[in-house]
Amino acid sequence: MWKVLAATWALLFGLLLLMLGNGIQGTLLGIRGDLEGFSTFEMSLVMSAYFVGFLGGSRMTPELIRRVGHVRVFAALGSFISAVLILFPLITEPWAWMAFRVVIGFCFSGVYVTVEGWLNNTVDNENRGKALSLYLIVQMAGIIAAQGFIAWGDPSGYAMFIIPSVLVSIAFAPILLSVTPTPPFEMTQPMSPWEAFQISPLGCVGMFALGGMFSALFGMTAVYGTQVGLSVGQISLFIAMIYVGGLLMQYPIGWLSDRTDRRVLILAVNAAGGVAAAIAAIFGGNFVVILAASFVIGGTANPLYALLLAYVNDFLDNEKMAGASGALVFVNGIGAVAGPVVTGWMMSAVGPWGFWLYLSILMLGLAAYAVWRMTRRPSTVAIEETGPYAPITQVGSVAYTPLAQDYYSGTDDAGEAETATNEISREPLG
Repeated sequence: MWKVLAATWALLFGLLLLMLGNGIQGTLLGIRGDLEGFSTFEMSLVMSAYFVGFLGGSRMTPELIRRVGHVRVFAALGSFISAVLILFPLITEPWAWMAFRVVIGFCFSGVYVTVEGWLNNTVDNENRGKALSLYLIVQMAGIIAAQGFIAWGDPSGYAMFIIPSVLVSIAFAPILLSVTPTPPFEMTQPMSPWEAFQISPLGCVGMFALGGMFSALFGMTAVYGTQVGLSVGQISLFIAMIYVGGLLMQYPIGWLSDRTDRRVLILAVNAAGGVAAAIAAIFGGNFVVILAASFVIGGTANPLYALLLAYVNDFLDNEKMAGASGALVFVNGIGAVAGPVVTGWMMSAVGPWGFWLYLSILMLGLAAYAVWRMTRRPSTVAIEETGPYAPITQVGSVAYTPLAQDYYSGTDDAGEAETATNEISREPLG
């Protein structure tokens, strides 16, 4: 682990600063929008715009990198992020914030692709599991720490928009000055979403539903908090608990994933999250209940990305994994674009508790679909023959999913897979 950290510390430190900046602006906008008098539906469109840009960036950035290289793309997109972050308080109009969020989403997608490409190039198959673990920890740590900045700052002022701009600008220094050479870039032929659906209906439906869950959690949590009267500190703690739950539950869910029918586990984690959301909808006036529900939902929704990815891979040959990852990311992105809009509509229709109702419907609906799929197709992969669970969450980008697929394809037999999973899950969290 220390060997991997020594080789990748500059990239990981830069990524930590990027996650801090992105985490701050995501929560800050939800709070500031309420102060500016934006309606719930207007804020849902603002939050959804990020995922529109992110999905567009995931499709266009690879071609940009192929044409002009990692460094130029990285520097250009980073400059746009820093500039746009300080424009939010200057033009406090929903249409302007939507446009800014599209740009931010597009640029962060491209930046992640660049950072993760470099990180992938610094590790080999032997150390890829450790790199995935460190990547997960840095992601979660950055978003959790970002909530501390929000709690200490004044969302009505200008300074809280300058801080993420500065953090993002500084993040580029250790990466651009790193001695690690830029990696060669290869574009893979993607699998169509329909082909992926035919291979694994549950995997594709799950990825779509998870996109809707994650975008609501990432984009609408602060909006919900302001509507129910939580203080800035309470909102920060509320959001942090989502990612603390995701970080702590990665190991137990990953451990179970390699030892049980993954469809049963998909059913169980969604049922648990759906029930927690339903309880929060009923007793949401109690802040302790809100925190407990956010921990459970974060602890079930965040590991679900890796769980679904591992499940789909059980039905794929190694050479098809990279192509399938593109289809799954695209399906997930479509769900993410729709998530904040549907959540905002439900909150406008029934009140703030529509936030929890939306999550409960999605998670319980996915659990029910898992039950139905189990009646349509028996398990065709023996537990001892399933591939490994690699810790990767939707917080990351479109680039690290193919990296995880490389890791999967490098651990073919069951014994090696179990060893790899234990290495990924236990070492960094223990």
